[in-house]
Amino acid sequence: MLLDRVALHLGAQQEATAAELVAVLRSAAGPDVDDPRLAELVGELSVRSDLFRRLWARHDVHRHPGGGVYRVQHPQVGELELRYEKFAVADADDQVLVVYQAEPGSRSADALALLSALTGPDPSPVGAPEVTADTQAPGRG
Repeated sequence: MLLDRVALHLGAQQEATAAELVAVLRSAAGPDVDDPRLAELVGELSVRSDLFRRLWARHDVHRHPGGGVYRVQHPQVGELELRYEKFAVADADDQVLVVYQAEPGSRSADALALLSALTGPDPSPVGAPEVTADTQAPGRG
């Protein structure tokens, strides 16, 4: 988002989202501000994004809420509004599972369905036999 030229021109809402993301990054970094991977990430973003550089310099720190609404501008289907929930992963320090979903029947749900269709058919589960006319169960087809 901070490096996406389209997102950067979407106005105050996107800037507020970027500010929240940068403040959450600061919170996640916690006492590990000297971590080489963090320094590399902050360095790259600082060089490539004026917005990130300005927001990082504010030193805002926010804990990320356990859930909420995430809005993103997708280049193929437009704005998506997705609800998300965060879940801690047991026995995995500092790992979190984030689940995103669109409200059923919403424009965002329709847009996600379109994106799914654009990526092609769902692959069969690994190891599942291919169903053909010759292998269908009796009485089916």
